[in-house]
Amino acid sequence: MSAVVPVVRMQAEDFDVAAEIARLTSGRNDIGAVVTFSGLCRDEQGRLSALELEHYPGMAEAEISRIAGEAIDRWPLQGLTAIHRHGKIAPGENIVLVVAASAHRQAAFEAANFLMDYLKSRAPFWKKEHHSDGSEGGWVDAKEADDKAAGRWRQPPSK
Repeated sequence: MSAVVPVVRMQAEDFDVAAEIARLTSGRNDIGAVVTFSGLCRDEQGRLSALELEHYPGMAEAEISRIAGEAIDRWPLQGLTAIHRHGKIAPGENIVLVVAASAHRQAAFEAANFLMDYLKSRAPFWKKEHHSDGSEGGWVDAKEADDKAAGRWRQPPSK
């Protein structure tokens, strides 16, 4: 296994994308590529006041750490960060951040994509909509498309 240890955080407070990149790359000269993905809360129909994200503390971190460890085993990475927020998040606010660092861009792109596909389909989160009229929406169902996207990673790449 690689000496790279992923940074995994679950938090209610927002994160600073630039600060997280700097934290991962500061003082490093072995990194040639950094790929980031930041997911935001969206409101497609103009009726959402917040999306409430719940998780089981400990379980969510363990599963995200396991997925991140698998990414580190599959690609030659110099660093990997995964931050996922919980609680009520308003449209336009950050929900998730993945930062993958590698000597070369392809490994960083693939690792970030892999981690997001698995976060969307396997991490233990539950989402509930809160509408701008004060009513509560239901719990959001998992999407078949997310499971399908994660399925493409079944064959491990060669390092």
